Amino acid sequence: MQLIITDNGDKLTGTIIGRLDTVNSEQFNNDMQPLMNAADRHIELECSQMEYISSSGLRLFLTLRKQVAAKGGKLVIRNINESISEVFSITGFFNLFEIV
Repeated sequence: MQLIITDNGDKLTGTIIGRLDTVNSEQFNNDMQPLMNAADRHIELECSQMEYISSSGLRLFLTLRKQVAAKGGKLVIRNINESISEVFSITGFFNLFEIV
């Protein structure tokens, strides 16, 4: 799993590559700290290269969502694949996130 953060001036984009699972969730938590620190801004999570998300990964998405809500920013999730879309549907995440 890799998280690449790009600052485009008006927004931060976090591109997730690979599997976001229990094994690497602690690393993802550390890697997403710049996004947490900038939670008052517009943040997009680009997920077109994310292959899998576990419950640990979902928890981290929720953590970021809570931080963004508390600081008045905006969080958008982009380009989830069909299997991740199914996980989001089953868990109710479609109701919690703006997904495009």
